[in-house]
Amino acid sequence: MKSSARTSHPSFGYLLGDATRKLRTQFDRRAAAYDLTRAQWRALRTLGRHEGLSQTALAELIEMEPIPVGRVIDRLQQAGFVERRADPEDRRRWCLYLTEKARAVNDDMEVIVSEMRAECLRGIPSADVETFLDVLARIKNNLDALDAASSAPESN
Repeated sequence: MKSSARTSHPSFGYLLGDATRKLRTQFDRRAAAYDLTRAQWRALRTLGRHEGLSQTALAELIEMEPIPVGRVIDRLQQAGFVERRADPEDRRRWCLYLTEKARAVNDDMEVIVSEMRAECLRGIPSADVETFLDVLARIKNNLDALDAASSAPESN
């Protein structure tokens, strides 16, 4: 008797990776008109929800290292999307704020994301989407736990 572990379906890792790649490709095509990378959009979207963040706090929220986030913010500032302002409580720290140009782009990008979400989920019952999101969150939590366990110092 054959093992039930092997089926004619690709692994969930392959499907997840392939779906993610295709989602990114679709996003990139639609965002090209705004000349934004995904990292730049993530930064703008997060700042739109949490203005006044430091670069370090932004890096934590979007799960990037601080140095690459600094480069993203440099490009966004050069493009007129972000302002750096001195923190009134700590003059060594800069706080990040969106410009009016960024607010308009954020609104347009939210429409793009909403349309993409609707297109991706077309024909899928909402109960299935909820189950999928729950399972995906549990997979992520399991992977986070594996990361934490593998990076924890060994005790003797």
